[in-house]
Amino acid sequence: MHVIVVGAGIIGLSTTWYLRHLGADVTVIDPDPAMGASHAAAGMLAPAAEVVWGQELLYPLLRTAADMYPEFAAEVADTDAADLGLTDTGTLVCAGDRADLQALRELRDAQSGAGFATELITGSRARELEPSLSPSVAGAVRIPEDQSIDPRRVVSALHSVFASELLSARVTGLLRDGDATVGVELEDGRQLISDQVVLAAGAASNAVAGAPRLPVRQVWGDVLRLRAPAARTPLLSSTIRGLVNGRSVYIVARPDGELVLGASSREDGRAGTDAGSVHRLLHDGQRLVPGILDCEITEITTRARPGSPDDVPLIGRIDAGCVVSTGYFRHGILLAPLGGLLGAELAVGRRPEWLPPGALASVSPRRFDDAADTAVLPTTTSKRSKP
Repeated sequence: MHVIVVGAGIIGLSTTWYLRHLGADVTVIDPDPAMGASHAAAGMLAPAAEVVWGQELLYPLLRTAADMYPEFAAEVADTDAADLGLTDTGTLVCAGDRADLQALRELRDAQSGAGFATELITGSRARELEPSLSPSVAGAVRIPEDQSIDPRRVVSALHSVFASELLSARVTGLLRDGDATVGVELEDGRQLISDQVVLAAGAASNAVAGAPRLPVRQVWGDVLRLRAPAARTPLLSSTIRGLVNGRSVYIVARPDGELVLGASSREDGRAGTDAGSVHRLLHDGQRLVPGILDCEITEITTRARPGSPDDVPLIGRIDAGCVVSTGYFRHGILLAPLGGLLGAELAVGRRPEWLPPGALASVSPRRFDDAADTAVLPTTTSKRSKP
C-alpha cells in the first residue's frame, strides 16, 4: 500500500513512523518540514497538568498517549541514535498569589476527579524543591509523574529517518475518482497517485482543495526561548506552570539549560509576534521565577496551533481514500504517538482496538457535521500512475 502523508510536523511524521511499522510505502509532502507548530512547542508530556474544566473527552486520550510515550520515544531515539531531551523531573503548578491559589485548588479537584495523582503543597515547600521560585508563590500542585521532551529533537530525528521519503512541495488539492480520494495535486501542477492520503497539515488543512471544510481554527501563540547566565544555570530543574492573575504561563527547563517560556493564545489572525503577549509572558514568568529577567532571550517564535471547536483532535476517515488528523490545539506533542498510530491504522484499514472506549467517536471529524460546512469542493481527477 502506498500512502501520501500531507504535513511533516510531529503529527505527520509520527503517522509516517507507524505507517512504516505497518508495512506501508509512504511519501511525506510538506513545503517547510517541521517548521510549523511543532517548531514552537515546549514539549510538556503532562496529562494531569493539561486537565481543564469542561474537556472530559480529552482525559483518556492524554493518559493513553502518556503511557505510549516511553516506548515511542525510545524507539525513535534508538533508530536515529538521538537524544530527544526526555526528562522526568515532574511539574509544579504554582499560584502567583492567594486568589490564584483558590483557583488552583479547584483545578486540583478536577485533576483528582479525572484520576490523576497530584499533591497540594505550600509555597515554602515548593521553594524547597525549586529555590528560584518567587517568595510570593502562595502554593503549588506537585505532579511528579509529568515529563517533558524537546519537540525539535523529536521531529529532527523523524525527519532524518524519513529523509528519502520526504518531498518538499505544497499540496494544493486532493485528486478524486468519484467519491474517493486517489492522490494529491501539487502547487507546480504535478499529480501523485496513492492508495490512501493522510491529511495532517495542521492549521493549513483547509487550504487543500477537495477536502471537506474542517472546523479548524488558527490559535496563534508566542513562545520565548531563554538562557540563564552561567552562574545561575540550571535556574530550574522541574517544569513550572502557573496561574498569575488567572492567566496561565509555563517555563520548561531543558537538560542543556535552555528555558522555554510560553505561551500566549490569540485568534486575531496576525502571524507576527505580538508585543503585548511577549510583555505579559515575561511579566507573568518573573512573578513565578524572578530570575527570568536575568536571562538572555535567544529566540521568539510565533506559530498557529490548529484548534477544533472543543479542542479535541479531528482524527478519522472522510472518504474511502482519505484520513484526516488535525485539530490538536496545544496537545499535539503529547498526543503524537496516539494520533500517529490511530491515523496509520485507519489508513491501512486496521481497527484500533487499543483505544479507550468511546475515544474513536470523540475524535471523529464528523462530530460537528450539523454545524459545519462539509461539502466537498470540486477538483481534478487523474489516472496517472504514482511515481
